[in-house]
Formats: sequence, structure tokens, C-alpha cells
Amino acid sequence: MRIDAYTHFIPAGILQAMDRIGAGQRDIGKRMRGIPCIYDLDARLRMLDEFDDYAQIIAYSSPPMEDVVGPDEVEGMTRIINDGLAEIVDRHGDRFPGFVAQVSLANPDGAIREAVRAVTELGACGVQIYTNVNGRPIDGDEFDAFYGTMETLDKPVWIHPARRADFADYKTEEKSLYEIWWTFGWSYETAAMMARLVFSGTLDRHPKLKPIVHHFGGIVPMLEGRVGPGWDQIGTRTSDADYKALKDGLKKRPLDYFKQNFYPDTAVFSSELSTRCGLGFYPTENILFATDCPFDPEKGPGFIRDNKTIFEAIDLPRDVWEAIHYKNLERITGKTFVK
Repeated sequence: MRIDAYTHFIPAGILQAMDRIGAGQRDIGKRMRGIPCIYDLDARLRMLDEFDDYAQIIAYSSPPMEDVVGPDEVEGMTRIINDGLAEIVDRHGDRFPGFVAQVSLANPDGAIREAVRAVTELGACGVQIYTNVNGRPIDGDEFDAFYGTMETLDKPVWIHPARRADFADYKTEEKSLYEIWWTFGWSYETAAMMARLVFSGTLDRHPKLKPIVHHFGGIVPMLEGRVGPGWDQIGTRTSDADYKALKDGLKKRPLDYFKQNFYPDTAVFSSELSTRCGLGFYPTENILFATDCPFDPEKGPGFIRDNKTIFEAIDLPRDVWEAIHYKNLERITGKTFVK
């Protein structure tokens, strides 16, 4: 059985709410509206009928609610999302055995309230946040209480990249061209977020936090040498901050945090080469099978088929295959998906 740990669906209720306020139709919102399987439940179920021994954990996608409404309104919008996802799981538990609740760090107190409600009342597997909050990093002290709550709930935090086109690639420009913000930007954004959680001490303050990083952690596996021996020399390139003292204050080598403290998924746009790189970088017990359905060019089934083919080609031992495809997810969520 394959349990897909990171797939996306947008419930009807939140689409209607965004339409009422005239949001969600541009840029990444435009992309969402062009994929029927991300909002049409019947179309999604027809797609899943093509596959045996396969089920999906569903999470909201984009745009982030903090891009749609102000901090005072994000909690209400995430409640709509989570109620809609929970209803789908209740009605179609064979295809969707669990969901990831959406919260917004634009309102940290509201994120805590909604995380507790979604996990304890709706049965969420964990919660989803983004790699930044309206351009603000997620390692600030104002988020410590939220991370502490997730430790207490003993549920993972799915972290989705959120860089937009208005994040320019060059200082002389106002926007990122050619969708570089997505192709390269999301992978860099994910890696930068991971580094911020490491060097800010967030992971030391919250050692039981279980961050799930999308797309095998972006560029991280490919840059093992820079993350390892390179960052072992942190401070040698900087004269206006004492980064050596910062590193000495960490409880582990920087590379060890990246390998041990994050739970990467295998969603890499159907690349066998990237899959092998990620499998070689992270310990087996941290890796989660995922496809990012339905964002392939076929708008759904392609990534599911491709990932099956990739793992057949890699030919993992059975115990490793089972760990990646469902047992690791069961362990870190505390839920049973395969009986």
C-alpha cells in the first residue's frame, strides 16, 4: 500500500469564500483554477479509481490565506479549509485516510487555536504552514508558542514553499522573470527556511518538532558538501557577525540538523535522479513518499504512475520500501493508515 503524504485539494467552501472577496484568481491562484482535480472532488475520485493500493493525505495548496486576507481574518478562513477537508475524509476515507489542517502564522495565536481544534476535534494528521509569512521568516520568537503547541500535540508540521513572482531574482528588478521564482525559487526558499530553523536555535528549543519539508528539501541534498564541510567553517566569510560563536552554541553540527531533524517527502516532479539524490542524503526513517498530486502536466495521474515506476527501478529492500511508503508517516503522525 502507498500512502501519499503530500497531495493537494481545495475544498469548495474556501473557493467560494475567496470568490466573494475577489481573491485567488491571479498568478498561483490562476494555476489552481486550471487544474480541475484540485477542486472538483468527482474528477479527483475518478482519477484515483485508476490506482489500486494507493491513497492520499490531502492538504490545501495556494495561495496562502495571509496573501488573501488580513491577520484578523486568516483564522476564520483556515477553519473553512479544515472543515472542508475533514468532511472529505469522513465521506471518502478509503481514498483519503487523513488530512493536513491549514493554519496561518500571520496570526500566531489563531494558528495555535486552529491547530488544537483541527487535531483534537477534526482528527487532522498535523498542520501546514508556509516557508514565510508575507515575506517574514518563520524562525522568529513570536512563533515559538506555536511550535511548542505542535510538540505538545505530537503532530508534524508540513511546510510548503511560498515565494511569489514579486520576489525578484536581482536587486535591480521588481519581479522574478520566466517563473524562476517557482522553478528555482521554491527549492531555494525551502533550503533557506531549513537553515533559519537550524541557526536560529528553533530546533534546539523545540527538539520534538517534526517539520515535513516538501520536494526532498529543495536544493539541500545536492549541496551536502556546502551544508557539511562548508558550513563547518561558518564565520570565516563574515566580519560583521560572530557566526563561529553561533555555531559553537548549537547542539549539533549544522549538517546533522538537516539530515536528522527534517522529514522530507519524495515529490520531485518525476525525476529519478533527484529521487536517488534525496534517498542518499536523508536517513530512511525520515523519508515520506509523496507525489505532489495533482500538479503534473497531466493534472493528476502522471506523478502517481511515474513515482511507482521510479521506485520499481530503484528496487529498494521491502522493509525500506514500506518505511518510506507508509510506516514513517504512521509513526510521526501517530495514525494507522494500512491495516
